[in-house]
Amino acid sequence: MNMLPDFSPFLSSWNGTGPRVGVVMSHGFTGSPHSVRPWAEHLAAAGYAVRLPLLPGHGTTWQDMATRSWEEWHRAVDDAYLELAAECDYVFSAGLSMGGTLALRIAATRPVAGTVVVNPGLVLDDPRAVIVAALKYVVKTTPAIANDILKPDQNEGAYARTPVAAAHQLKKMYKDTAAILPRIHSPVRVYKSTVDNVISEASLNFLRARVNAPVDVRYLSNSYHVATLDNDAPEIFAGTVDFIQQTVATLAGHGPSPEKDTAHEQA
Repeated sequence: MNMLPDFSPFLSSWNGTGPRVGVVMSHGFTGSPHSVRPWAEHLAAAGYAVRLPLLPGHGTTWQDMATRSWEEWHRAVDDAYLELAAECDYVFSAGLSMGGTLALRIAATRPVAGTVVVNPGLVLDDPRAVIVAALKYVVKTTPAIANDILKPDQNEGAYARTPVAAAHQLKKMYKDTAAILPRIHSPVRVYKSTVDNVISEASLNFLRARVNAPVDVRYLSNSYHVATLDNDAPEIFAGTVDFIQQTVATLAGHGPSPEKDTAHEQA
């Protein structure tokens, strides 16, 4: 039975051995921490300090979201990063969809140890995107693309309507983030669903072309866009812990350096 979405932020303290590791996380556009909470809980159970904020304008109403800027979304994640950086030896960034975009922004603007993103967005494929700046004065909302999940009885807790003004902010954040991707020099792990009805392969291709760091792509054959609530979620969760462990070992001089760009496609 599907539980009601939990919009509250999530945080945990470091409770491991060896270097103190933290993970700053972000949910997606019009969504809430509910969509990535199981991921955050898995990382907390592994002993990592975790910060998963509720982005401004999310988990309230679409009318509230329509008044918010992308800079506010970035600031919420950046503030969470700074909290972790004050108490941890290494900080990783992670996120789903637009949360993946925000995780990449943190990687481009802060000294993160590595980044894990699930179906991250960087390219708006909707043909209306070219006129969204003007469209927001004519149309307040459009139907949301929510719950793109293969697994039955799942609810990501996103808004039923997408405020067009917020979509304009998303477009601006994609453009600004795309420009700073070459600043990323720490390894990136990408989980990409082979069937994604929200974000196309164009975003992944753009990421691979622009990031000056190892990019390890893992394809998910049994999940749609919100893969953190889908059938492949256990693979994402376990793989994130493995990525963090390997990256920390490399930084500490105990492991091999990752390659520039690798792809692993599951059957």
